[in-house]
Order: sequence, then C-alpha cells, then structure tokens
Amino acid sequence: MAKEEEADRPTWNRQIEFTLAGIGCAVGLGNIWRFPYLCYRSGGGAFLVPYLLMLVVLGIPLLHMELTLGQHLRRGPVLALAKACPLLKGVGMATVAISFIMCTYYNVIITWALYYMFSSFRSELLWENCNNTWNTANCSDHVTNSSSSSTASQQFFNYKVLERTSGVEETGILRWELFLLLLLAWILVYLCIFKGVKSTGKVVYFTALFPYVILLALLINNVQLPGAIDGIKFFIIPEWDKLLNVEVWINAAAQIFNSIGIGFGSLMAMASYNSYNNNILKDTLAISITNSVTSIFAGFVIFSAFGYMSHLQNVPVSEIAVDGPGLVFVVYPQAFVTMPVAPLWAVLFFFMLLCLGLDSQFAMVEVMVTSLLDSYSTPILKYLKRKEFLVLLVCGAAFLLGIPCVMQVGIYVFQLMDHYTAIVSIMFLAFFEVVGVCWLYGVKRLSSNLVEMTGKRPNIFFRVCWWFICPVLITVILVFSVIRFKPARYEDYVYPPWAQGVGWLIALASIIWIPLAAVHTLWVLPGSFTERLKKSITPFSLEEDSESPYYHQKGAIMEVIPNVAVISSIVPLSDKPPIQTNF
Repeated sequence: MAKEEEADRPTWNRQIEFTLAGIGCAVGLGNIWRFPYLCYRSGGGAFLVPYLLMLVVLGIPLLHMELTLGQHLRRGPVLALAKACPLLKGVGMATVAISFIMCTYYNVIITWALYYMFSSFRSELLWENCNNTWNTANCSDHVTNSSSSSTASQQFFNYKVLERTSGVEETGILRWELFLLLLLAWILVYLCIFKGVKSTGKVVYFTALFPYVILLALLINNVQLPGAIDGIKFFIIPEWDKLLNVEVWINAAAQIFNSIGIGFGSLMAMASYNSYNNNILKDTLAISITNSVTSIFAGFVIFSAFGYMSHLQNVPVSEIAVDGPGLVFVVYPQAFVTMPVAPLWAVLFFFMLLCLGLDSQFAMVEVMVTSLLDSYSTPILKYLKRKEFLVLLVCGAAFLLGIPCVMQVGIYVFQLMDHYTAIVSIMFLAFFEVVGVCWLYGVKRLSSNLVEMTGKRPNIFFRVCWWFICPVLITVILVFSVIRFKPARYEDYVYPPWAQGVGWLIALASIIWIPLAAVHTLWVLPGSFTERLKKSITPFSLEEDSESPYYHQKGAIMEVIPNVAVISSIVPLSDKPPIQTNF
C-alpha cells in the first residue's frame, strides 16, 4: 500500500474514542442475555471454567491479532483479509454476511424490549399476578408445592407477548403489535446511522454508568430475596463432571467470539481508523477484560433471580423451564415485582436493553454498509446517489427478513437462526480466519507489523497462542462441534429434520463465501495451478498481479468512510454513550 494512501486514511479524533467504541461494541446485550443463557444451559459454574480459559488463550490473543491487522493494513475486514491471505479472502466476506444475518433477528430482542417498556408505563405491572386473560390454571405468583406451575412472568412472555404456537410447523398469524415495534426499532437504527448522535462529556459518563447502576440496584434487591443464595451457588460452584461435556467448551468458545466480536469484522474495521502508532495491547486488554467482568456481574444478577424463581416454583434451579431470550424477559421481570416502585425499575431496565441493542445493531449494520461502499462505491453511488439511501436499503431488507420472527412462530425462528449463526457459523469463520492470519500471513509478519507500529515485539505468550494454541484449540473445538453436534431446540421442543435443514442453509449463507472466494482467487491468478496456489497463500499477491481484478493503483479504490456517530461507552455496553467521531 502506498505511503500516501496510509497518510490519507482518516483517524479517530482522539484515541480514547476508539477504546470507548471498542468496549461499547463488545459489551452489549450478549452480556445480559447470551452469557447467562449459555451459562445456565451449560450447568452454571461449570461454564465459568472454560469461559475464563477461552478468554485467556483465545479471546485476548485473537482480539489482539484482529486489531493489529486492521490497524496495520488500514482496511476493513473484506479488503484486509484479501491482502493478508488472498486464498481465504472469503473470510472477510463471510464476516459481513454473518453480521447482516444476525442483525435481521437481533432487532427482535429490541422489539420485545420496546413491548415490555411500553407495557411498564402503568401503576401495576402486567406480569405481577395471575389475574389476566392469558394466564392458565397452573400460573403461580407465590410459593407453591406444584412443580408443574409456571410464574406470571413466564406466562406473560409466552402467552401475551409471543402468543407462541406449539412448534415451528404451526406458523400462526402475524403479531401486529410486534410488527409495528420491529418497524420502530429499525427506524431508530436508521436514524442512529443516518443522523449520528452528538453529546457532551457529562452525558457520556452518565450513559456509560447507567446500565451498571440498574444492574447493581437489581443485584442488591435480588440477594435479599428468598432462594437467591441457591441461584448464586449454581452460578459459581461448578459441577466438575459437566466439564467432560464437549458442548460446554464449544458454548464457551462461541460466547467469547460472539461477545468480544471476533469474526464479525466490526473491531477490525474500527481499528483501521486508528493512529498508525497506537498501542493496541492496551485497547485489547481494556475491551476484553471489561467485557468479561460485565458478563460475570450480570450473571450474579440473573442467577440470584433464578434462585428466587426456583423458590416460587419449588423446583431446583437447574430445572426452571426458561430458554433463550426468555432469560431476559422472564427472570429479570420476575425480580422487578419485588422492588419498590416496580414500574419505574422496569422502564429503566428495558430502556437500558433498548440502548444496548440499538448500539449493537448499529455496529452490525454499519459493517455491511461500509463493506459495500468500500468495494462497490462507484456503481452504488451511481444508482443510489447518496449513502443514506444505501443505509435505508440495508435496513429495509433486514426488516423484511425479520418479519417471520414477529409471527406467532417467531420464537422458534429466532432460536433456529441464533443457534446456526451464533454457534455453528462463527466456529467455522474463526477457524479459517486463524489459519489465514496466524499461519499463512504468519506470526513473524504479524510480529514485525507490531514492531513497525509500536516499536515493541509481542511477548512470547501472544506468539505461542497465535502460532500454536489458537489454531489447534479452534481446530479441536470445530471437529468436536461437528462430531458431537446437537440440533437446535427451544425448551423441550426439538425441531423437525426439515427445520434443521433450513438452519444449515442459514449457516451456509455466511460460510459459503469462503470456498467461493477461494475458487475465484485461483481463477483470476495467472500461471499453472501450482503457481496459482502458491500465489494465493502469499500476502498481497492479488495487488501485485496487474492482471488481477484486485490490482489497483493509488486512487483506484474510493474508500467511503461511514459518517457515523459511535455511541461509545466507557464501561458497559453496547449502548455506548454518544461520542461523535468525525472522520
């Protein structure tokens, strides 16, 4: 890459903005929802052991690798991977595809949060008691000796919000309330990207700390509830035999990738706008450690509420019938009813979820928009004229694809998409990204990039992780995840074979770009097959070959920088407090 090109690359106004944006991108709804859900499903405390191990040997080293590559090559995931390893340039395309697929169903969580938030503007919460038309005979809002009972909050989510059917075979009708709220959620996402958000420093710090204030208040309330200690014990005391279950390790690795954002392209794209001499290690540690601390903190909050629910239903914590996003929309609301001024806490909590979710959506949609503009700016701007219309097109397409999730069958569609995207696809993406960068681009070259940028060589821990531990561990996890694969399920419902087939098609929608792009690279390179293969695993070979479509001189590619307002936060969450970054 020409030095003039690097000099022309826009950078963050202040380096702290990248750190805040990175933390905001990594910490989000996944910490409040996915981490406790996978932890509960994997046996509580037994999940923490592989989770923390994966953080140290996979999460931190691979985040360091992605930030290094993005900052050095000054490009987003699609072009950066094409430069680093032409044969596996499809990994960059796959990261964009998986981000788009996730944003189509991820916004449904925001839709549910909006439903709960609007339902909380009343003197008495709708899930406070069982005296409602949607409640069944086995509803319980007090301590009972019946193990077949379900709480008022469970029935509100299942029978009022979702009006769910018996299974994916029965589609039911469109939930018009949820449909309109989904439309509202996408309008909010569009306005975040289209207009941007400006804020003062004081608002930044308030918004950053706001989610922690809510979670801390909930924790103080929850630990005083009967049975709370049983839930906390389930969370922190491992059942060691669970560690023999391969699924626990796969879930731990998948959560690290999902939560930090490895394999999704967002952080690599953000790092490409860093100052060339930025100290990446500080950002790596700040993002990854803040993310995991927040997840564990949220775990204490939700598992103390789990203990209270088990006390109400008179069943062990491990047998509470809650799955998937029901954790957020069943367990947390159950805790609100015990708090003074319950509706106020409910509104604040679901507003927090809304902020978290919007910011996560914003990052995923922006990856898609920026990647399209980076690669196809001329034809896109020729027909659409303005970037705003492309954003509208992407948001509109994602909205239409998300409509099945707001039908009565929606929860089953949501769970199917999440299982095959966030657990299955991401492991394949991580495998090929690590092979492409750590082995083909090379640890030696990656280390020299760091020396060139920061003057410091990565320590032996990172070099060993990049060269040996990460590739081997991901390979082992990938092999076992295929051998011991468990089909998607929701609570006790097991999806029929045809639905599992649809799930694999969803997974392939992102994975398929890897082999397709590999074939394309071998096709466009000149020479014999052996020569093509050798060039395809040589970094920058597509640029060096003038016959390749990827060859470009200075100015040949118009790189469009998103006019974004990165709503970044110091601490939590993907709902980063608004900081305007003017690129």
